Amino acid sequence: MAEKQKKLYRSKGNRMIAGVCGGIGEYFDVDPTVVRLIWAIGSIASMGAGVLAYFIAWIIIPEK
Repeated sequence: MAEKQKKLYRSKGNRMIAGVCGGIGEYFDVDPTVVRLIWAIGSIASMGAGVLAYFIAWIIIPEK
């Protein structure tokens, strides 16, 4: 049996800025709020590297 391959996209319906965290939440079947919270804590802990990673993900991850 062939499984449908999941693809990572930026979310159109569940977005705050660009839909990156919403898309990651949909991909892993978790609440996007949890992804946003983890991303924010990681950004603070890494002194802003998470913000740079977000903008890179915004550019790389296609919109659904």
